[in-house]
Amino acid sequence: MGAAGFFRLDRPLTPAEVAEIAGARLHEAGSGVQEIIVGVAPLDLARPGELAFYDRRRYASALRLCRATACLLRARDLDSLPSRVIPLVTSEPHKAMARVMARLFPDSLRPQSLFSASGVSPGAIIHPTARLEPGVSVDPGAVIGPRAEIGSGSVIGPQAVIGPDVRIGRDCSIGANVSVICALIGDRVILHPGARLGQDGFGFALSPEGHVKAPQIGRVIVQDDVEIGANTTIDRGATRDTIIGEGTKIDNLVQIGHNVVIGRDCVIVAQSGLAGSCELGDFVALGGQSAIGGHITIGEGAQIAAKSGVTRDVPAGARWSGAPARPVRRHLRGELLLDRQSRREAR
Repeated sequence: MGAAGFFRLDRPLTPAEVAEIAGARLHEAGSGVQEIIVGVAPLDLARPGELAFYDRRRYASALRLCRATACLLRARDLDSLPSRVIPLVTSEPHKAMARVMARLFPDSLRPQSLFSASGVSPGAIIHPTARLEPGVSVDPGAVIGPRAEIGSGSVIGPQAVIGPDVRIGRDCSIGANVSVICALIGDRVILHPGARLGQDGFGFALSPEGHVKAPQIGRVIVQDDVEIGANTTIDRGATRDTIIGEGTKIDNLVQIGHNVVIGRDCVIVAQSGLAGSCELGDFVALGGQSAIGGHITIGEGAQIAAKSGVTRDVPAGARWSGAPARPVRRHLRGELLLDRQSRREAR
């Protein structure tokens, strides 16, 4: 997957340059001073001119047949690499590959202007009181409301809506059809297409006579280096702020309710749902389709498995799974007992 793809190759790299970028060692058995890398590909599809990486033993057969120009791999796997492939030895092949891909295809790291333009498009609608620093790009159809502020180097995609008084920091990417209201956004934040930030939280005072809507007057605070996936929704707070901590990465189709507080460098995978007023400590990881109940606290470094339903507080560093969620070992023992019982009944 090289220069013919959707992302422009910045420039070819030699194996020695790849090794330097990746923090890898160009193995002494490798040659190829005249070789260049112009693309990347999986082990089984890579061809001359491309870089591959090997990180899991399940792909050992593909490694033995690899035809790439060079391959990032661990020292223990050198014997399985064909002699024609240049070995680049590293303890973390996947991470090394990410670094090299970022250098080869820098435009792939965040949404760019869909018109490959700089400056403000004549087709954008910007309120006279909005303030844009020099170097902001705004695509056609974008709407920027009164008193909004956007920092230099940021890109506002087509049909994006930036509400009144919203502040967006520097070097941010706001994708197509994103809406941001009642929010303060830090630097280097990425919002992928269709994300919705700052809309009403789901707040009602319930009664047999009818449900009374509770005003949601808080904000969404997104700190630096956060990435938010396509069609994810983050409600503004009711009487306090919804906060997304620095460096947190949120996948597509995630729902985050009002008053939620998420710590630094958390990872939240697709289709997860966080109910109002729950709190996540730093470095928490939520698997896909996990559900976190309201007013629940998940401690620092905890991991919640996919499809888990969390109904009570989770201590720091714990690993929970199941619905209702509980410590992984206990959940698996329970599943094993149920399986044994069903086998007995079947006999």
